[in-house]
Amino acid sequence: MAIFTEDEARAVLKKVLSMSKADECQCALEGAIEGNIRYARNTVSTAGEVSDVTLVIQSSLGKRTGTVTINEFDDASLEKAVRRAEELASLAPENPEYMPLLGAAKYDSVNAWNEATAAVTPEDRAEMAQASILPSREKKMSAAGFLRDSRRFYAMANNKGMFAYHRETDADFTVTVRTADGRGSGWASRDFNDIRKMDTATASAIAIQKAGDSVDAKEMEPGRYTVILEPAASVQLLSNMARAMSQRAADEGRSFLSRKPKEGEELPEDAPKNRVGEKMFDERVTIWSDPTNPDVPTAPFSEEGAPVGKTVWIDKGVVKTLPNSLFWAEKSGVPFVPTAFSGGGLFGGGTQLIMAGGDESLQEMIEGTRRGVLVTRLWYIRQLDPQTLLYTGLTRDGTFYIEDGKIKYPIKNFRFNESPIVMLNNIEALGIPQRINGSLIPPMKIRDFTFSSLSDAV
Repeated sequence: MAIFTEDEARAVLKKVLSMSKADECQCALEGAIEGNIRYARNTVSTAGEVSDVTLVIQSSLGKRTGTVTINEFDDASLEKAVRRAEELASLAPENPEYMPLLGAAKYDSVNAWNEATAAVTPEDRAEMAQASILPSREKKMSAAGFLRDSRRFYAMANNKGMFAYHRETDADFTVTVRTADGRGSGWASRDFNDIRKMDTATASAIAIQKAGDSVDAKEMEPGRYTVILEPAASVQLLSNMARAMSQRAADEGRSFLSRKPKEGEELPEDAPKNRVGEKMFDERVTIWSDPTNPDVPTAPFSEEGAPVGKTVWIDKGVVKTLPNSLFWAEKSGVPFVPTAFSGGGLFGGGTQLIMAGGDESLQEMIEGTRRGVLVTRLWYIRQLDPQTLLYTGLTRDGTFYIEDGKIKYPIKNFRFNESPIVMLNNIEALGIPQRINGSLIPPMKIRDFTFSSLSDAV
């Protein structure tokens, strides 16, 4: 059984801790059942289900730590793993940044489990795939898609009294539709905790429409344009920025949030080393995380077992909070700011971000645009400069020229060179936030978005 109940998980972890002879011992259980179906050229190519549970045992002797991972839970295997972790700890060098384990804590109640998602069958997946394949075939187009559903649990405990448990369900779907001649391409994506919200037919209809509309794309000169970024086009840039918001990286001068002296200036020894408290973005930019959000729930604890509640990272353009480690919090004399545990290894997930938006739909944003470019999504994003968070990548699967509030014609894809810092300072409008990749992100109208060259790719 890959999904342990809270009582079952507690029993396994309690047994492991009872076997430990280490100064400190922390162990974590992760389990998942993931089903999927994949299709290409309007034909299912693969379908399957993956099920596994792993146990990670971390034993510490003083500041020396050893870690072992297993997926067998009989007493002999557990005993062997515990002894091996202690043996590795005895051989390991001391960790100068070792921090004592956390004790017992209370966690917010999070409802991320949906019985309908947990009960999905192979037949259900086939029906949802068919709802995407048939309309593509009727339009003489070719669809390629991937549907995945999962149920997961996380549990952790230590010999200081900490115990945490969380379970969740999730379903995500992506589809790319190409015209028969390969000259047009459209794309759509959806993800939910409740699979009853998953409408593969409607999502595929959007991709089909974009594929047909993107045929005979025209060239436009590279340059700076007003763009409307659908949530799928901006979420990766925002996620990359969030991952770069480490307090330690900022304090050590390795980040866009590092406080640096101006030319010819020297900062006093006691000057702040990061830019917390500074206004760095448009005042409409407010970004936070909240494990209890019903649309994008996450685990209410961190990988250390610390409680995680709502955390505001940017408030009305001002940098409010930076995540850190226990070690760096103590070293810098600031509170520990944990982030929600999202799984490791096979079960690892992304960072949840919630960004405030406006009340306009995507269509209303288009209608309010005199001239601009609509971008479905960005692809193959790579970092150019960590200090300015400059990224490059390509538009893909539906890029269109807007004129006088209407989509005028499709245009060839661009390579872009842009920083989310600049992007979030050039906001003209924000739309209604939508769930994408486990986050809530609004469509954005951005001025002076930099397209550096054309791409012949569809």
